[in-house]
Amino acid sequence: MQKNEEKNKTSNKGKFMGLVPLIIFLALYMLTGLVSGNFENMPLMIGILIASGIALMMSNKDNPTKLEERVTMFCKGGGDHTLILMVIIFILAGAFHGVASGMNAVDSVTNLGLSVLPSNLILPGLFIIGCVLSFSMGTSMGTVAALAPLAIDIADKTGCNIALVCGIVVGAAMFGDNLSFISDTTIAATRTQEISMKDKFKANVLMVLPAVVINLILLVFVPIDTVSISGSYEYNLINIIPYLLVIVLSLIGIQVITVMVTGIFAGMFIGLYHGDFTIIEFMKIAHDGMRGMEDMAIIAILVGGLVALMKYLGGIDWLLHTLTRKTKTARGGELSIAALVSLMDISTTNNTISIIAAGPLAKDISDEFGISRSRTASLLDVFSSAFNGLLPYAGQLLVIGGMAGVSPVSIMPYNWYSILMIVVGLISIAIGFPKGKDVKVN
Repeated sequence: MQKNEEKNKTSNKGKFMGLVPLIIFLALYMLTGLVSGNFENMPLMIGILIASGIALMMSNKDNPTKLEERVTMFCKGGGDHTLILMVIIFILAGAFHGVASGMNAVDSVTNLGLSVLPSNLILPGLFIIGCVLSFSMGTSMGTVAALAPLAIDIADKTGCNIALVCGIVVGAAMFGDNLSFISDTTIAATRTQEISMKDKFKANVLMVLPAVVINLILLVFVPIDTVSISGSYEYNLINIIPYLLVIVLSLIGIQVITVMVTGIFAGMFIGLYHGDFTIIEFMKIAHDGMRGMEDMAIIAILVGGLVALMKYLGGIDWLLHTLTRKTKTARGGELSIAALVSLMDISTTNNTISIIAAGPLAKDISDEFGISRSRTASLLDVFSSAFNGLLPYAGQLLVIGGMAGVSPVSIMPYNWYSILMIVVGLISIAIGFPKGKDVKVN
């Protein structure tokens, strides 16, 4: 009996070789980016397909299988009900974003903020507008693209450091990436941990609120020349209704698919009423929005299959054992989760994929050490989003750096919010607050 327990304990340590497919993917991704000078030259889908192909060719010596059996494992992993639900939500979120843009909801949110922006609080005001916009849109790249021209104009008129205003925009963009109900990172974090968006939001907002407050205070004391932003900013409060519906319905705990569909149809009716599009054009706009999420949906399925194969090969058990072998407390488990998703994000420059890949392992760690799933989801989202906003080779800094004509590296020190997210995240782990509510959903 004792021998069997020792054998099981040893087998639970897993095998490092089971991580070879993931290591090859990360090496290919990093080397391609470093050699070519652009990390976008290695498409994530191609890299994951290569890693998946390698995993299919490998076999566990302790449990040998045929290729056909490993293909079945891959398909079952990619077809997990949690992943498929995530894919559906991704597609609906894409449709919602497309419809909201088509009926000018994005412009209304931005212009509303600009119309009430006090000239003596222009920098904190820019951050608040960015937070509202990113929370409404659920996309950091969309926020950067929308606000970058305004930030550059502010820097020109005030003589403010252009790298600073770029850092403000990127920080605000990561606020929404982390907290928005329609952000793909929120969808990934909540689905991998099988919890509701409402519970994750409650734990997450308490975790990052100090970072928001500190960042605003710092921006208030940045010396700049007081100016008025020129231009006329038109907005229609009715156009903001779809965003308000999504936020309110999510906060009261309505099922996420119902929330997304309600938002889409609200945008459709308002757009048709205002003549922004016809019913045929609406369908095309919604379809184009869905297509914008196709890559993310397919990558999520491929990652699910790859993780299933690495679990069979012993890689997941090895990683879990390595991360937790000296961990005795929930605090150590939380640090392991933060380190895991941060390293994944640094390697892939994609916070959503980092969460999808790290999520199953994080769930195992949280169960082992009694960490609430909502807190685990928050840690995954906070650290992946924070690091994604600080990587000079990630899309956010590359885009705004190119638009502003400055080096992405020069923007990094001025993305105070992302830096503060990491600091308050570590403090949250140290003090064990907020605990989060452990309510799972199917």
